[in-house]
Amino acid sequence: MSSEERNSRVNTHPALDLFAGTVAGVSALTVGFPFDTVKVRFQDPKNGGKYRSTFHALTSIVRTEGAHTLFRGIVSPLITTAPLNGLVFASYRFFMRAQLKSANDDPNLWQIGAAGAATGVVGSLISTPTELIKVHQQLLTDKSPSSKPLSAAEVAVQVFRRHGLRGLYRGITATALRDSGYGAYFAAYEATLMYFPPKTPGASGSHDHSDLTSEADSSMASHSWTTLLMAGGLAGVAGWACTFPFDVIKTRMQSTSAVADNPYRSTLSTIRNSYKQEGMRVFFKGLSATLLRAIPVNMVTFAAFEAVVHAFS
Repeated sequence: MSSEERNSRVNTHPALDLFAGTVAGVSALTVGFPFDTVKVRFQDPKNGGKYRSTFHALTSIVRTEGAHTLFRGIVSPLITTAPLNGLVFASYRFFMRAQLKSANDDPNLWQIGAAGAATGVVGSLISTPTELIKVHQQLLTDKSPSSKPLSAAEVAVQVFRRHGLRGLYRGITATALRDSGYGAYFAAYEATLMYFPPKTPGASGSHDHSDLTSEADSSMASHSWTTLLMAGGLAGVAGWACTFPFDVIKTRMQSTSAVADNPYRSTLSTIRNSYKQEGMRVFFKGLSATLLRAIPVNMVTFAAFEAVVHAFS
């Protein structure tokens, strides 16, 4: 990609960033949400050893609660997909440019990882209340009238009335640490593209990293769809594998209240008590469901994002 082409891509309208990211986010969320519900059920301390495996959890939930239960809680993340992606793309662009002397410079993997990690932390400002509402809904069952499913708005109002704005941001530290896994995600994606040669012999395979839309467009021009889909899947696995224990901590905190006698009242107390009760394996509960989800979800994310960018570029 020449300097002129690269500079023209830097000036791409931010609306394309937002639109492409929103389409990708909605597509991926819909595909992977059943696995997310299974993951949350595994991580909830009240469920104990109720589920033997991911498949057993899926079939048990469908049999006892209905298939619709697998999608309970999807509304809040769907609603925040656009603002979250807008914040993610703007943050990535900011943190990447802050590290490079020129927009024409190619960042190394450490710089890509740093921009991704910082982007994840900033994104937690939106993802924390979204996740809290989602978790509350996913853990509700249809077994008794007292557990009648609440809408996303009803959950948000209920939490706010009881605990204020602070209640909606319960678990933000664990969420920020978990979302720093964006660093591993972006670094793994780029490392995979570096490993495989570009589809055009003699091409450099270098990409424009100034923003995510430019990066997606230049990646598509230099590599095959097979390589790009593989990179997306591996990136998803890497991103989750690096910070998954914090996802367990986040879920346990957000599924309970911050009262004095609650063993999950803070990040540190949740880590201590979870380890004391269940050992090191507790920090990887739901990992199999998450990794099964990560590959198709991130392939769909990439495919949808690339398709939109390519169509409008």
